[in-house]
Amino acid sequence: MKFIDVSPRDGLQNEPMLIPTNEKEKLVKLLLLAGVRTIEVTAFVHPEKVPQMADASNVLKAVTSFENLEAIALVPNLKGYERAKEHLLSEVNWVSSATETFNQKNIGLTIDENFKQFESLVIQAKKDGIKTCFSIAVSFGCPYEGEVSEEQVLNLVKRAKDAGAERIGIADTIGIATPDQVERLMKSVLEIAGEIPVAIHLHDTRGLGSANAYAAYRVGVRIFETAVSGIGGCPFAPGAAGNLATEDLVYLFHRMNIDTGLDFEKLLEAADHAASLSTKNPLGRIRHVERKQ
Repeated sequence: MKFIDVSPRDGLQNEPMLIPTNEKEKLVKLLLLAGVRTIEVTAFVHPEKVPQMADASNVLKAVTSFENLEAIALVPNLKGYERAKEHLLSEVNWVSSATETFNQKNIGLTIDENFKQFESLVIQAKKDGIKTCFSIAVSFGCPYEGEVSEEQVLNLVKRAKDAGAERIGIADTIGIATPDQVERLMKSVLEIAGEIPVAIHLHDTRGLGSANAYAAYRVGVRIFETAVSGIGGCPFAPGAAGNLATEDLVYLFHRMNIDTGLDFEKLLEAADHAASLSTKNPLGRIRHVERKQ
């Protein structure tokens, strides 16, 4: 089982007040102390669109010397990749969308235009020794187009596999999924992906994040993208709330005697720090219960 904590990127990207680089560095360090090795540290996006990520280079410079860190950076286009590859990275996360409208709102390209750039990225990244993940946003529902067919998502999974993606991410960007949906779609995604690792990225907008994660686990998913304290939200998805809290899912697995390899108490410390950086009410539940005991 593998947890990819996205709190330094997805968790903070929507914050209106600029957070000092050293506070983001501290968050990464606390996650490492809790045993989280793979962390989506930042995003190389246009600073006018996502001001919080304007210090992407400085954040990576601050954390890439940390031992055992597998640093991931999100890149929305080839220009972002050119900036990202100047740093020590394990992987870049390339985001597409399952719907045309969300892709235009999020990236400013059609799905096909975006995918052509991804094909170029894979070739270059292999030369640079950086792994690539192809993530599919709004895989279970879109704030602009409503329901998303499984066929739309699976078609992109097939294309990403053929293009040479080394990991595939399926995202419930607006937290609309239900466990039965997750089981159906993720089972098909795993069948198509074959040997390629598959992750699920869940938002907890409607309180079903943990149930959806367990549904994914039941069909074979072993990589979970979460954020300590449940902070986060997408600037381009109206109404989207925070991510599934890392500590909530770890608590669930530990109660079921499923080993995550993470230190729960230290994870709570990371969650406390993440919550202190957010102006919103974090969605994580277990942190509040444990702190009262």
